[in-house]
Amino acid sequence: MNSLVYRTIWISDLHIGSTQCQADTLLDFLKHNNSDKLYLVGDIIDFWALSKKMYWPANHNTIIQKILRKARQGTQIIYIPGNHDENVRDYDNYIFGDIVVKKSDIHTTLQGKRFLIVHGDEYDTIAKHHKWIAKLGSVGYDWLIEINRVIRIFRSWFGLRSNFSLAAYVKFKVKNVVQFISDYEISIVHSLKNANVDGVICGHIHHAEIKNIEDFLYVNTGDFVESCTAIVEHQDGSLELIKWQKCEQALLAAPIPAN
Repeated sequence: MNSLVYRTIWISDLHIGSTQCQADTLLDFLKHNNSDKLYLVGDIIDFWALSKKMYWPANHNTIIQKILRKARQGTQIIYIPGNHDENVRDYDNYIFGDIVVKKSDIHTTLQGKRFLIVHGDEYDTIAKHHKWIAKLGSVGYDWLIEINRVIRIFRSWFGLRSNFSLAAYVKFKVKNVVQFISDYEISIVHSLKNANVDGVICGHIHHAEIKNIEDFLYVNTGDFVESCTAIVEHQDGSLELIKWQKCEQALLAAPIPAN
């Protein structure tokens, strides 16, 4: 498969250093997708997980090396830390191996649309004001992911779709979680609607989306834990949400047409 070349790529919630990270799929994505600019939109390295258990297999090293190689080869890479890698926020505007760290950034598409780039935990009241609840929820989420690894093996044995996500299934069966996602989207839009931008591109809640809310464009990159999704800006400036499966690209949402 030939590499795809975009103007900009946004990925988030890779959770490198945890058992959640779908490293092989992420490496395949990085191999087949190139861009002039690459945004790493938070929770790239999972220091929460590493503080509990040291987990760093060889393919996690390869991910870091692959990203650094892209930077050396001319891709402009901007790292926006999240809550799982919040200690990196102390290095705002530092450059590490040609990668620039920023707490937030403004990206202007070829169509002239201005987007605020943030991880998004800043607009999550639980993550911001009740960190212990967020960490407790993270433990439960880790258990779902571990159980899901076993389920995927069994599903593959019976010829069923192996990319089934138990965490995503539970998330959309629990009414309160669905309400949380909706409240989060509304909260971030209302907070930024008068911020002199046309939209926001964020991550954090592991729910990929491109939607217009009150004439404000809300864009969420999703994750490389459950859904393996990314946002891309095509050479004409249009945005698209893609879901990646190894060695093939699957369309998750139609690109936003150019104005």
